[in-house]
Amino acid sequence: MKILIINGPNLNRLSQRNKNLYGKLSLKKIEQMLRKEFPKIKFELFQSNHEGEIIDKIQSTENEFNGIVINPGGYAHTSVAIRDALEIIRIPKIEVHLSHLAKRETFRTQLITAAACDGYIAGFKEYSYIAAVYLIQKIIRGKF
Repeated sequence: MKILIINGPNLNRLSQRNKNLYGKLSLKKIEQMLRKEFPKIKFELFQSNHEGEIIDKIQSTENEFNGIVINPGGYAHTSVAIRDALEIIRIPKIEVHLSHLAKRETFRTQLITAAACDGYIAGFKEYSYIAAVYLIQKIIRGKF
């Protein structure tokens, strides 16, 4: 099984952001945590601050990956283009957010991209990624 983890803008600076909202781990540490938790799964991690690069990556996934975990960052609230790219592909997709969006600013509660995914997880910091990978496995195996 091969899962793509896509991270959007500013997540490359995760360890410098508000730790109460986003947790204490960098993307590298989250990657290490995923590999340790799911040793039989092949992961590819991708991060970009550019909308077009994220769209290109999504469009290249169907024949190479079994599922996608995406944290679109701020694009979750603004990008119809990323939503459309997600909607087209037919592999399981779960959106994750580190912070608890319902406790944040009103504009963060509007999720454009999540509607094109099988579901979304928010508020569990780095454990949002673990929950998403667990659920993608269930979806792929038809046990969800």
